[in-house]
Amino acid sequence: MDPRDLPTRPVRRPDGWTAPGPRPAGTRGEPDLDPQPGEERSLLSGDFQLFQLLRGHRWSMDDLVTAYVAVTCAKALWPDAVGDDATRSIAYLDMGCGIGSVLLQCAWALPLAQCTGVEAQKISASMARRSARFNGVDRRVTVRDGDLRTPDALPLESVGQFSLITGTPPYFRDGEGVESDVVQRGPCRFEHRGGVEDYARSAARWLSPDGRAVLCAGALERARAAQGIGESGLSLERQIEVIPRAGKRPLIDLYVLARSPCETSQQTLVVRGADEQWTAEFIHVRETMGMPVSPKRART
Repeated sequence: MDPRDLPTRPVRRPDGWTAPGPRPAGTRGEPDLDPQPGEERSLLSGDFQLFQLLRGHRWSMDDLVTAYVAVTCAKALWPDAVGDDATRSIAYLDMGCGIGSVLLQCAWALPLAQCTGVEAQKISASMARRSARFNGVDRRVTVRDGDLRTPDALPLESVGQFSLITGTPPYFRDGEGVESDVVQRGPCRFEHRGGVEDYARSAARWLSPDGRAVLCAGALERARAAQGIGESGLSLERQIEVIPRAGKRPLIDLYVLARSPCETSQQTLVVRGADEQWTAEFIHVRETMGMPVSPKRART
């Protein structure tokens, strides 16, 4: 590998572990695909990499589990769209894609999907585009500048055309806490452009008849999420509560939405057991999304 294509941070992987999935195209001599001052390029899924600021919005576990649930939905509905031997292309949308972490993880897992991100913060949208170029998926990954709440965020012909949609709304209402003045962080954490209700309404506009939307919201916002989903006209197919450590309260919830009426199933994902080690369920999440599991972090 060209030394310029290595991630900024040292790579820590178990001996003998090989990253699955597609390989990034690399910098190819393009200067803007090198990290700029104040940036790093970190590993994501497999060998895919993501540009992010050293002090700004950074990808997190919320993004990982959102992408994982979306990919498992795709695998259940369109198994030939997932993995290295995929033969199907589906249309996928990430609402409020930020720096592209969920968008690119899904692009990694769905190698033929036509992927679209919508993002209002221009600095974040620009970084997502550069990451798509570095990973060599820019011909099928498009990032649009826009507010997901507006009908013109996407072309009119996009209405009802996306088989898979994801969204990770901010967790706090505007004014409910002390907002960081660090670039990107405020709008990523506080609802400058709407919350889970707005994401549900937007998903209802763009979701195909047989598609699924996956939204991630703070566990304290369950009442709001339920009301917003109900008002959107979509049905709640599955709700997954994510508990950071056994014995703790849920941190976030994931909502799988469909157009057709359905009964809701409830699930729980515990990230770490009482012994502080990753649970078997979370190890499966990481493995599905092309991430290594160190023997020291796994439960025996």
